[in-house]
Amino acid sequence: MTHTPEMFEAALTTWREWQDSPWGRLRFTLAEANLAKHIPPRSRILDLAGADGGDAIRLAAQGHDVTIVDFAPAMLAAAKQRADEAGVQITCVEADATDMPDADYDVVLCHNLLQYQADPSAALKSAVRSLRPNGILSAMAINRHASPLTTAVRELDLVGALDAVTATEADTQTFSAKITLYTAEEIAEVLEALGCEVRAHYGIRCVSDYITDDDRKREPQFYAELERLELALTGRHPYMHTARIFQLVASSR
Repeated sequence: MTHTPEMFEAALTTWREWQDSPWGRLRFTLAEANLAKHIPPRSRILDLAGADGGDAIRLAAQGHDVTIVDFAPAMLAAAKQRADEAGVQITCVEADATDMPDADYDVVLCHNLLQYQADPSAALKSAVRSLRPNGILSAMAINRHASPLTTAVRELDLVGALDAVTATEADTQTFSAKITLYTAEEIAEVLEALGCEVRAHYGIRCVSDYITDDDRKREPQFYAELERLELALTGRHPYMHTARIFQLVASSR
């Protein structure tokens, strides 16, 4: 399936609603906390396929110089609006995030891109080309290892869970698109082949997606306890291996 700017723009409202959900908030909170362990203050950050600025605005608020690249103009317009409302500055560039020129950013984010690529190599090459020597790359994608578990636990579909053990594709409801599923191990191999050193492997939502009562997650006290638990587990073995999303932090050479 070809992914077009119009496909993502049509789902902008749904995407914003997802970000405001408990699971969406956890995704951004955990990514931000994990990045903070690796990036220096006032970094120059490039957010590839940064959409409407979910990561970028948080980082700009911390004093980083952030540029978003995305091929969907409506997403970039929404990012600008969010930045204005937050009182922060970001730069928005309409371009193909998988075909970036050489640059020298301190940090490159590849957080919402890989699952939309049938082959992650081009996107990761683009990310690495954009980094200065010893720069930091954060790669995040839906974790294929989690698919059998989420299908079995949330849907009680054991036949579907068995199929998911070997499946390499899935459907995403938010953008009504088919995505490619990867594992952290597969992406780490690509990064290492590109000359990067993987420094850390994190799990995003190690337990949240296996709690079937979504209404409880909207209760402030329960959510606060869930967030504390997720922050405690994100970098701990073995929990990151079956988290819904994996995050790899690597350095260029």
